[in-house]
Amino acid sequence: MEYRHLGASGLKVPVLSFGTGTFGGEGPLFSAWGNSSVDEARRLIDICLEAGANLFDTADVYSNGASEEVLGAAIRGRRDKLLISTKTSLPMGTGPQDAGSSRHRLLRAVDASLRRLGTDYIDLLQLHAFDAGTPIDEVLYTLDLLVRAGKLRYVGVSNFSGWHLMKSLAAAERQGWPRYVAHQVYYSLVGRDYEGELMPLGLDQGVGALVWSPLGWGRLTGRIRRGQKLPEGSRLHETAQWGPPVEDERLYRVVDALEAVAADTGKSVPQIAIAWLLTRPTISSVIIGARNEAQLRDNLGAVGWSLNPDQIAMLDRASDVMPAYPYYPYRTQEGFARLNPPPV
Repeated sequence: MEYRHLGASGLKVPVLSFGTGTFGGEGPLFSAWGNSSVDEARRLIDICLEAGANLFDTADVYSNGASEEVLGAAIRGRRDKLLISTKTSLPMGTGPQDAGSSRHRLLRAVDASLRRLGTDYIDLLQLHAFDAGTPIDEVLYTLDLLVRAGKLRYVGVSNFSGWHLMKSLAAAERQGWPRYVAHQVYYSLVGRDYEGELMPLGLDQGVGALVWSPLGWGRLTGRIRRGQKLPEGSRLHETAQWGPPVEDERLYRVVDALEAVAADTGKSVPQIAIAWLLTRPTISSVIIGARNEAQLRDNLGAVGWSLNPDQIAMLDRASDVMPAYPYYPYRTQEGFARLNPPPV
């Protein structure tokens, strides 16, 4: 397993981490993802730790807290051998204080996550969405209190826009509060919007990307092919409405390229899709998910080898899209490098 710094922080994380959205299985979305019990979760965690993938990602909203509870039970007795990232800000109820990133909500949410996880600290807390109703200074001051109290080690965000993130980073630097070192983002061969603004920002500001849904919301598993119906048992039958949309022809073009590279390398389609992400700038870790041991072992096989330049170029061409204004200069790797020189 390769380890990379999480953004500009001193924390090293594995390039593959495990997402626990399949733990708990409560509600229409998460029950379709998976329903791992504590014993099943413990086995998946064992496999991850054996492979060196020691970062586990969850959120309070996953199965209404059940994901955190299952993760906490499954790691009992070995907390010091792994890293935990969790998220908060999305609604956990219908009350006026049950969503957002106010001081009231954050203090309660962190304590609730700590109880569910059975630990006294969280390695990385990420705000699951930007809260436009709470002043940024209030959010950052509260996170500073939680870091100073020893409840949080590092802080990050998820699903922020560029201006959300940059305004927050500027305020943190101005006041001496903890800076966001991670941005959990959607990024895949069929979802490259991250490259337009957030990737250059991450490079400039030292914010590492934690990638969610690297297989395009389950579309890049190798089971979806041109001219064939959606396979029986695909979770897309139940979850497509919640995920990022993909134009059919673009999806099939990417799948054709993935299958060609898979045939050339002897690797699986998911392994190729994940390996491509690991070649991209700013990526600290790709979050993989699995409902069973076979899926997990296959995804873990995305490391320990490399795509060659021709294979990367084939995948780049197949997945390329014209970015929105004003990001045309970043359309090519050459243009990106010219306008974003590496730090000295």
